[in-house]
Amino acid sequence: MKFGGTSVGKPERMHQVKDLITRDNQKKIVVLSALSGTTNALVGIGEALAEAKKDLAKERIDSLHKHYQSFYKELLKTDAARTKAEKIIKEHFEFLNIILKISFNEAINRDILAQGELLSTKLFYTLLQELDVPAVFLPALDFMSIDENHEPELPKITEKLKSILVNFPQDRIFVTQGYICKNHRNEVDNLKRGGSDYSASLMGAAINAEVVEIWTDIDGMHNNDPRIVDKTKPIAQLSFDEAAELAYFGAKILHPASIWPAQKYNIAVKLLNTMEPDAVGTTITAKEQGSGVKAIAAKDGITAIKIKSSRMLLAYGFLRKVFEIFERYKTSIDMITTSEVAVSVTIDDLSHLKEITKELEKLGTVEVDKNQAIISIVGNMIAESKGTVANVMNCLTDYPIRMVSYGGSRHNISLLLDAKLKNEALKSLNEGLFQWN
Repeated sequence: MKFGGTSVGKPERMHQVKDLITRDNQKKIVVLSALSGTTNALVGIGEALAEAKKDLAKERIDSLHKHYQSFYKELLKTDAARTKAEKIIKEHFEFLNIILKISFNEAINRDILAQGELLSTKLFYTLLQELDVPAVFLPALDFMSIDENHEPELPKITEKLKSILVNFPQDRIFVTQGYICKNHRNEVDNLKRGGSDYSASLMGAAINAEVVEIWTDIDGMHNNDPRIVDKTKPIAQLSFDEAAELAYFGAKILHPASIWPAQKYNIAVKLLNTMEPDAVGTTITAKEQGSGVKAIAAKDGITAIKIKSSRMLLAYGFLRKVFEIFERYKTSIDMITTSEVAVSVTIDDLSHLKEITKELEKLGTVEVDKNQAIISIVGNMIAESKGTVANVMNCLTDYPIRMVSYGGSRHNISLLLDAKLKNEALKSLNEGLFQWN
């Protein structure tokens, strides 16, 4: 059971989480994110230190410290529990204040970012102790690890986690951190933003769990973005492939990487709402149900790169040379289209755009279009369904489409357009494709 930042972000919500994990007597690992807003605050502290703005970093540390001091007083009622919590908070903020006095580097920044999950889990565990809920505190840094390529070491995670759990045969509740792990140098590291979902899925795979439950503040994955479009509704059932497409192309409720461990070991994933625990939510399994369009997702911050070369495009090995440039800079490609004289790709990581562009210019003329958005229409076998493409295009007759990706997946049709048109395009697609809403 993984609970996101909003699910633990207020004292009363932590109490709701306690109620949810004690509703039955099943054995469970409870994975917590940092309190909502904490990771952003810690990123801000790291940024201030990276720019040698120690006064600003100190101000941000003190502001966050103040938040936690009021949080634990609302969370806990007994003097003994409050004393414990005060000690926990003091230790972590002493650590952050010590960092102000030493030379800042990337390893220290990762230590800073780990504080959020460590604080949330320790405070939650203190709450369980206060309420006499039997539980085991399970430090993720004892078993979660990544290799030199930042990939999770699932066999090692499995071995370590099982060897720890075997020592607690009678216990039913284990509390641990999402997001954080150790790297190949045995330093504190993390699974990047949204990584608590990934943590839960990896742990689920490691113990061959019956189900991985992702608890957030929304009742499942919706058929469109509810922040932009009215009259969206949750989808009761998705296949792993459909869910992976939606997560990758912008559905914020689920971290894209969290699908593969569950899919590999055929473990059901449920997306549930902490605030409405009896809502059906979304169940993701290997089973494919129904046909036609199920959902639409959108991904912002996309940059399109077009390489035009009438002399080289048809030459053997041209595409390989293009892809090798992106591989060299560890920059993944979302979409690709080709014509007789040009190839266009999209990326969402601009950290090496300058170097990539410079190398691509050796192969041909390069055009770069920033501020684009990908809209993905997802459903079982929609790439083979009659009339689906026509229906999609009819919804978007008023919007210039920069690229179309069709046929690469049987479950997905993706379109690239100017980001400023995204919201209206989503509304138009919602109206045209989900007339039953």
